[in-house]
Amino acid sequence: MVFKKFCEDITAYIERDPAAKSSMEVILCYPGFHAVVCYRMSSWLWKRRFFLLGRLLSHFGKIFTGVEIHPGAEIGRRFVIDHGTGVVIGETAVIGADVTLYHDVTLGGVAPSVDSHAQVGLKRHPTLGDHVIVGSGAQILGPVMIGEHARVGANSVVTKDVPSSVTAVGVPARVIMPREKEKARKFQAYATLSEDCPDPVVQTIEALRHQIIELSARVEELEAKVNEAASRSDLRQD
Repeated sequence: MVFKKFCEDITAYIERDPAAKSSMEVILCYPGFHAVVCYRMSSWLWKRRFFLLGRLLSHFGKIFTGVEIHPGAEIGRRFVIDHGTGVVIGETAVIGADVTLYHDVTLGGVAPSVDSHAQVGLKRHPTLGDHVIVGSGAQILGPVMIGEHARVGANSVVTKDVPSSVTAVGVPARVIMPREKEKARKFQAYATLSEDCPDPVVQTIEALRHQIIELSARVEELEAKVNEAASRSDLRQD
């Protein structure tokens, strides 16, 4: 079962990273894959209540790969960490199947650490649905839900739930609705935007610009009528 999961992870790397030429290259040269292997082993220990051994193995994995994944996190199949370095995944994070994270992503908690005993079993970290893509440098903080097929753009900060099949970008992250749902579900490296996900800020500015043009034209029309009326009044007085 574990071997099958590793094979699926390797296949996922080859499918999502065009630089991966073979399974052996992924096994030997991909720190993200090494981090996933360490996680799956440490998680196996953690679930059998070998807490210290699980944390120790995950710590060695962090030193070796630059990726920190708490063994208490729940991660589904075909999980890909592309480029790896700097990724942090907290203890109560839940990640679905076919999820892709890029470097420097944080799935962090925002609960205070004053009373650690009161926080046992408390959901503090994000939940990512199936097929989610998180761009490099993004921070997803707190027990928020990222829906299936959603994307989080690079360097975004997410502190609220993100619906399925949308893109969230910015600080704080705002949701962009795609024009076509099917296109929104296609894999997009780094969760980059496309013409199918227009920036709402740009849309608002364009709408305001068109309104200003229309108002300016209306003002010119009214000024012309006022000037015409004034000219007629002058002629009558003469």
